[in-house]
Formats: sequence, C-alpha cells, structure tokens
Amino acid sequence: MDLNEYILAHEKTIRMGFFFGILTIMAVWEVLAPRRALTVSKAIRWTNNLGIVFLNSFLLRLAFPAAAVGVALFAQQHGWGLLNYYPLPLWLTVVISIVVMDMVIYLQHVMVHAIPLFWRLHRLHHADLDYDLTTGARFHPIEIFLSMGIKFATIIVLGPPVVAVILFEIILNFMAMFNHANVRLPMVLDRLLRLIVVTPDMHRVHHSVEDDEANSNFGFNLSVWDRLFGTYRDQPRAGHEGMTIGIHKFRDMKDVSWLPGMLLLPFKGKISSYAINRRHWDGQDEN
Repeated sequence: MDLNEYILAHEKTIRMGFFFGILTIMAVWEVLAPRRALTVSKAIRWTNNLGIVFLNSFLLRLAFPAAAVGVALFAQQHGWGLLNYYPLPLWLTVVISIVVMDMVIYLQHVMVHAIPLFWRLHRLHHADLDYDLTTGARFHPIEIFLSMGIKFATIIVLGPPVVAVILFEIILNFMAMFNHANVRLPMVLDRLLRLIVVTPDMHRVHHSVEDDEANSNFGFNLSVWDRLFGTYRDQPRAGHEGMTIGIHKFRDMKDVSWLPGMLLLPFKGKISSYAINRRHWDGQDEN
C-alpha cells in the first residue's frame, strides 16, 4: 500500500484523531490560563457549537464522500493542476501547496465579509457571544458547502499532492482551534509568534462588534497575508478584556447560541451594507 492509498484508507481516522486530540489540549489550556471571563453558559455554547460541527461533518460526508483528499487524488491521476506539470521535489510541492491554499482561505475570508449575501452566511461565525476554541468551528452548513467548492476548485487548478492536502486539513483544524482559543500567551511570545502565524490575541480583534476591527486580521494560519494586503490590526481599542465579542444587532441567545436559531440566522433581517469598505471607525481618521 503506497502513501496515497494509506491516507485514503485512514483519512477519517487521522483527521478525527487530530481533531479530538487538539480539542482536548486546547480545552485544558483554556481552563488553566483563560484570557477573558466568559459571559454565556459554556455548556449551552459548547453543546450547540459542537452540534453544528457534527451536523456539518455529516452533511459533507453525505454529499462529498471522498472530500478534498479524493479530489486531490483524482487531479493527480489525471495530471490536472499546475504542480502536476512540473517535476518538483515532493517537499517543495507540499510547501507551495500549503502556502497557496492558505492564501486562498485568506481571500475567501475577505470575500465573505465583502459581499453582503455571503456575509449573511458568515455572520453565524461572528455572532457567538463569547470567544473560545468552539467558535472556530461554528459555520453555517451553506457556508461550509461554499468553502468546500472553493477548496475543490483550488485543488484542481493547483494540483497539490495528496499528502499536502491532508496536512493542510490538519493545520486548518489546529489553527482554527488555536487562534480562537480563550488562552493567555505571554506578550513576548505572542509578539514573536504573530510574526509568522496568527495568534489568539491577533484573531480575537477580528471578532469585535466594531466594524473596523471585524474587518481586519482575516488570516487563519500565516499572518503575512494581513500584513501584505493591509488588513492587519495590532490590538482592539478597548483591550482584550474590555472588547465586546459578537455582532451589535444579534445579542439574543436564542438566535446565536441555540442550534435552531443559529441555522436560521442567515435568513433574518434585510441584506445590509456590511462590507469590506467599512473599515474605519467614526471616531478615528482613515489611514
């Protein structure tokens, strides 16, 4: 059995093992060194946030049994994608693949903030009244399908090796839980880490109720994209303990913390003008 066959045969086990392992580590870290005091029942939030995770996983398995790894194998077998046209060392194609797919995730994240219709889907992620590792996994099923379509298209155009796709999926899960975690890092360590990767303090700014702060720090893994494209913001105005998490007009728990309300959230209210060009604050001059 070669590497591709092994990964395909054990892909679900590998991903689930990493998911629950990382979940456990980050959950313990949040208890030992929390960054903020939580304001909502953790039992309610975790039950419903993880509930939508398992719902999304079930729907994805039902619709796309082979998932991204299967698409990568199909592209490889048919010679599709840029990386299948050029004989590069495996390690280099893996690095290129992970960096390019990371950039695509960044651009996708900007897109779902910039287009009001997509923002309606994405606001479920932002409407969480607290910020912890489960926030990083709460996405509406329709947005998950949109994201999967973009991922499939990227794989077909890029042609990454199967091992790069599975590594990227593991990194995606790890970083989503890490940079959404309610954990305290020493300031010096945070400064050093965010030169390369997105830290919890860096990404927490993105979950502020303030429009200009929510429209910043879009990266999920490499911090270079926010710096390169001018969307980086160092700290929230009110500080991490004083900032308000969520969306101004969605503060009712039945809408944002219970699964039925969460699933209906994209269909509530009129389509607003909330878009990427609202990146300045009324009390702050534009840069």
